Formats: sequence, structure tokens, C-alpha cells
Amino acid sequence: MQRERVWLGLPPKPASVEIGYDATGLSQPQQDDQELRKIIRDHWAAIENGSHYRRDNTFGEDACQTSKRGGAQILAALPNLALGLYELPKERGHTQVKEFKSWCRQMTASKALALILRS
Repeated sequence: MQRERVWLGLPPKPASVEIGYDATGLSQPQQDDQELRKIIRDHWAAIENGSHYRRDNTFGEDACQTSKRGGAQILAALPNLALGLYELPKERGHTQVKEFKSWCRQMTASKALALILRS
């Protein structure tokens, strides 16, 4: 599916056209264009409001100044691990904690290791 956006530039920048493409396994008769656009918007909204928000709100990821490639990869992997350690027991109904930030405050290294070994 092709989508086109016209960015109305603020002076002195002129307007510009941005063309993007989205791929899907759905056929045209299964979903109309409006429904496909809604599915795509909802998908990206869930990502932005889900893991990205939690990563920045809890870990301050956007404020990180690390520029070395290895350090940046490690600093990205650790929040991913923490999110996974939170989401897995939550989905299985093994935790009563509703919010990620409060769960992080209660987590210890020994609890995290037990979760990893149990998974």
C-alpha cells in the first residue's frame, strides 16, 4: 500500500511530498484502504505508547548520551530484558503488579535470576 503525505513547510521552507510504503499479507477484498490505514496507525501507536514510552519513562532512554556502538547495544538490550521479565509473568498471571515502574522498584537481582531460570 502506498501512502502520500504533503508536509506544509513553514517559511522559508517550501512544502514537500513524502511517499511511504506499507506491506501486508491482507488482500484488497479483505480490508479497504481506510481500515488498512487504521490498522497501521494502531500498530505504531501501540509501539510508541507501549514499549517506547515505558523505556523512556522508566529508564530515561531518550536522555542517554552513550555514543559508542557496543555500549548503546548493551543499554538497549538491558531494558528489553527487563520488559520481557515483566511481561512474561504478567501474561501468565504470576504477578499482581500492574505497572512496570513499580515492578522495577521491587525487582532484585535474585528475583530476576529466578525469573530467567524459570522461563
